[in-house]
Amino acid sequence: MTNKKGQLITFEGGEGGGKTTQIVRLRDSLTKAGHDVVVLREPGGTVISEQIREVVLSSKNVGIAFTTEVLLFQAARAQIYREIVLPSLKAGKVVLMDRSRDSSVVYQGIVRGFGEKMIEDLNDISTNKTTPDLTLLLDLPVEIGLQRRVESGKMDRLDMEAVDFHHQVRKGYLKIAKENKKKRWHIIDASQSLEKVEEDIWDIVSKKIK
Repeated sequence: MTNKKGQLITFEGGEGGGKTTQIVRLRDSLTKAGHDVVVLREPGGTVISEQIREVVLSSKNVGIAFTTEVLLFQAARAQIYREIVLPSLKAGKVVLMDRSRDSSVVYQGIVRGFGEKMIEDLNDISTNKTTPDLTLLLDLPVEIGLQRRVESGKMDRLDMEAVDFHHQVRKGYLKIAKENKKKRWHIIDASQSLEKVEEDIWDIVSKKIK
């Protein structure tokens, strides 16, 4: 991607890791430090992408084909990148995303079996070859994460997958985070207190964004 002046920071991980909470806290800290911050989620973030989110994550759509799942996530991504992410980065803003291209690599490429290369090729099309400057993996044991989701009362179609599916997701995330291509991955222990997780995130981000 050309003309990129801003910073793209993505939050990744399995269910119940506290991504949404930590993004809000980081946004507040960055705003206080004088940065222009945009917060987004995938799938979603635009009118069209939110409509796609409703289809792809609805618990009513358990019969959705894996291929349909792949393409719907990419369609939502293409829309949010063209409409918001790329213009925001060009304008020099800090963009915080609750999931992005790496979610597809793990969930569809590794766990669903489509292969990392195929998904990354689709990611490049959807994002105009944009990769995050920094990716924070909020990692915690699967059972803790799922229990948090149950207690929140917000279970979507992917939350309802078998426990083994979620173990594969965690394993997939740890695999690509440890490979750490482009040196952008940081693994954070999300089973710690909210305050400690926030502190760990700020320690990493404040060094990256002067």
